[in-house]
Amino acid sequence: MLEILMIEDDVELAEILSDYLKKHDMNVTSYDEPYTGMSAVNAKHFDVLLLDLTLPNLDGLEVCKRVAKQKNIPIIISSARSDVDDKVKALEYGADDYLPKPYDPKELVARIHSLLRRYSKKNPKEQSREKDSVFRIDKHSRQVFFKDKKLELTRAEYEILTLLISKRGHVFSREAIAIESESINPESSNKSIDVIIGRLRAKIEENPKNPQYIISVRGVGYKLEA
Repeated sequence: MLEILMIEDDVELAEILSDYLKKHDMNVTSYDEPYTGMSAVNAKHFDVLLLDLTLPNLDGLEVCKRVAKQKNIPIIISSARSDVDDKVKALEYGADDYLPKPYDPKELVARIHSLLRRYSKKNPKEQSREKDSVFRIDKHSRQVFFKDKKLELTRAEYEILTLLISKRGHVFSREAIAIESESINPESSNKSIDVIIGRLRAKIEENPKNPQYIISVRGVGYKLEA
């Protein structure tokens, strides 16, 4: 059964959609308050986020932007707002589809299945690289596995390691690492990056002083060889 997270302040509509989707093997967890809904994204695995734009306390566009940065989750905007600028911003912020209200729930079911099919397709080369690597990233749970063992990582460690994994062999400067990692202040000193790299090496290297995976490139930064 698919797990759907719905952030929708129209409680009656949420109940109607929940009942309909349940008949199509989809379990819906619904919230009418955006902050509570965003907290749920990090607490449980969901296959799709169905998001309204007109919400109390926080606009849905901002919710979309924040969730897309935190999680690799398909996002469908379900909104009565028909402004083209809203549609463009939603897609730029990370939404995958925009379904204007009112709509037939049959169309919603079709779009959910279509979106999940696209997400499940990977480039064969990408699949091969992932299979060959000793690292595996679960973006839904924000976890990294090393030789099939889950690593206990801080947020900064997770961000840096997944960045290095994303482009194996590519050399990242310390400045680039700081910019790409949300939890690290771009003004941070190079020393703070080195400290985090040291902690990562302690968790994955047999000999952290002679690393096999996270390699220093003198005068530049770091790269991952794995």
